[in-house]
Amino acid sequence: MSCGDPHDKDCSEVLDHLYEYLDREMPAGESEKFQVHIDECSPCLATYGLEQAVKKLVKRCCGHDDVPSDLRSKVMGRIELIQAGEVVSEASVRDQAAREQAQRERAAGAAGSGSAAACADGDAGDARPEAARAE
Repeated sequence: MSCGDPHDKDCSEVLDHLYEYLDREMPAGESEKFQVHIDECSPCLATYGLEQAVKKLVKRCCGHDDVPSDLRSKVMGRIELIQAGEVVSEASVRDQAAREQAQRERAAGAAGSGSAAACADGDAGDARPEAARAE
């Protein structure tokens, strides 16, 4: 995509780093160059506006949910691996997610069966007739 006018920054480079710009994670000098490009290039400005709107919508709809710390650390770890140039395959991510889900289900099942056993013990733990229990 390009408006056809020459720019200091190529449109593909601007779009590749758009979220860094939107999230204000870009060094000040780079950020200024991006702003100049977006001000001059209507297709990039339109894409920027769309991505900015999506980001605001997600924040409004999901911004109140707390992110579990273990999820945050896993995501940050994967980001660091990718930034370091290591390959993180989608299959390995899915496999790890499936293992973690199975672990959560086993933990929930163990907790549920423990309380079910406690309830069963309380209700049927004493097989003596009611009159004998009352004594």
